[in-house]
Amino acid sequence: MSERAVLALGGNLGDRKETIKSAIKAIKELEGVTVVSKSPLYESYAATEEGPDQSAPRYLNGVIEIETTLKPGTLLTEVRKIETAHGRVRLERWGSRTLDIDIITYGSMIKDGKRLTLPHPRAYQRAFVVVPWAAMDPSAKLLGHGSVAELAESLKTQVWEI
Repeated sequence: MSERAVLALGGNLGDRKETIKSAIKAIKELEGVTVVSKSPLYESYAATEEGPDQSAPRYLNGVIEIETTLKPGTLLTEVRKIETAHGRVRLERWGSRTLDIDIITYGSMIKDGKRLTLPHPRAYQRAFVVVPWAAMDPSAKLLGHGSVAELAESLKTQVWEI
């Protein structure tokens, strides 16, 4: 049985646009995954634990919707392999990176695990997730938070479409 899932992709090191393009291609090549749609790309200040950091390299972000037969844990393992293949190094939690891929939703699944929480616990607060997602699918809903377009409306000044 397949499920729809929303993935957020971003990075602030290297050729950000080419890295995201290459990562989407790698996701398309995963067995059991079909990319259904993708958002425009948006730029944003680096997110840190203290808030936006205007002195750090800016992030480029986008969102894709996939149809998958992979279980959430397997999907997470596969996207982490793609991150690593694109130069991702996990040294610090809020650090700069070549590529970050987050599973935002997986069908209507609610999960709070050590490796994966669904829906993503901070997605509703992140302009770099909800603004591209609303552009891709204006009717999208985020479980527990409602309309993605409404969430995006209050955050849209924090990102810039490129």
